[in-house]
Amino acid sequence: MAEQLQPSVIVDAAAGATAPRASVLVIYTGGTVGMSVNKRGELVPMKFGQIQKKMPELRQLGMQVSVLSLPEPIDSSNVTPTEWLQLAAILQQHYDAYDGFVVLHGTDTMAYSAAALSYLLENLGKPVIFTGAQVPVGRIRTDARRNLVTALEIAAARHPRAGTVRVPEVCVFFNDVLIRGTRAKKVESQHYSAFRSENYPPLARAGIELEFDDNLLRLLPAGPLRVHPHLEDRVVVLKLFPGITEHMVRAILGAADLRGCVLETYGSGNAPTSPWFLQCLREATERGVYVLNVSQCEEGRVIQGRYETSAHLTELGVIGGEDITTEAAITKLMYVLGLGRDAETTRRLLLSDLRGEISVSQAAGTSIRF
Repeated sequence: MAEQLQPSVIVDAAAGATAPRASVLVIYTGGTVGMSVNKRGELVPMKFGQIQKKMPELRQLGMQVSVLSLPEPIDSSNVTPTEWLQLAAILQQHYDAYDGFVVLHGTDTMAYSAAALSYLLENLGKPVIFTGAQVPVGRIRTDARRNLVTALEIAAARHPRAGTVRVPEVCVFFNDVLIRGTRAKKVESQHYSAFRSENYPPLARAGIELEFDDNLLRLLPAGPLRVHPHLEDRVVVLKLFPGITEHMVRAILGAADLRGCVLETYGSGNAPTSPWFLQCLREATERGVYVLNVSQCEEGRVIQGRYETSAHLTELGVIGGEDITTEAAITKLMYVLGLGRDAETTRRLLLSDLRGEISVSQAAGTSIRF
């Protein structure tokens, strides 16, 4: 499907300039940002190619903006790995033609999508900025205009002296912060500050000026873009809670075709020491299921072995997830298992920082790319 999709509308935002300072492709997948108000006052999906009529300020950016809409807008609650692979293929198809990319996406699963694309796009050397809105562009108090305009500026940003790409990675921009794609988490549904990065500072802040922290941004890659075509979807998230039963845990970990599990534990990676629970984990890991330990806490990290209640996990082959988010952990499992590597390499990749999802100083492995 990706090879049939072409930019349908070019928004001439150059304001008469003969040479726009940048070209950016906006990929509209769906979500609140693309809703408009009809004559009856109802919110309905709009043709996103008409965005220039809703946002005439785009012409003041001095850049050329092309728009590509998916044939059918997707509610972000319905996003699957199929859509992530489609997005990756679209970006690969148009990669050489544009200086940067903005992906308009529903907020509910934006953090998952940004993390997934971070893994799929290896050696990314251009900005891929996810954004959206809490309030549709057709409403008076919408945040869509500010989010889109700033995301476009970030996608076109270059170092003032070197002239090189400023943000060569997948990110989420929302409200006033730019967050690494593998660090974003949706934390708010009623206010504009919908996303946060608890364990890593924002890459940029949008005030009167855009303020980038170049010390935090990833460096330009040494090799060409490589787009990975596979994700393993036979994975699950198992969140522990007081009173969870053996029957439920066995039903999840005992699934016949399960390949990977993100285990959401307490505090710094602690879990029950009940014999039945440890036996369930032992049976799963012995069947070749990769279990990645992630803390339920929004801040902090997993330190397996710090307490007796986590020491057993290491003995059973559970992999400590350090300070990774659940969103980045489940998509990392999909990506790494989709590579089809041997067991030793797979464990090493899951332990290592691949796309900035783990704080390198804390990670068990080194920062590597595969």
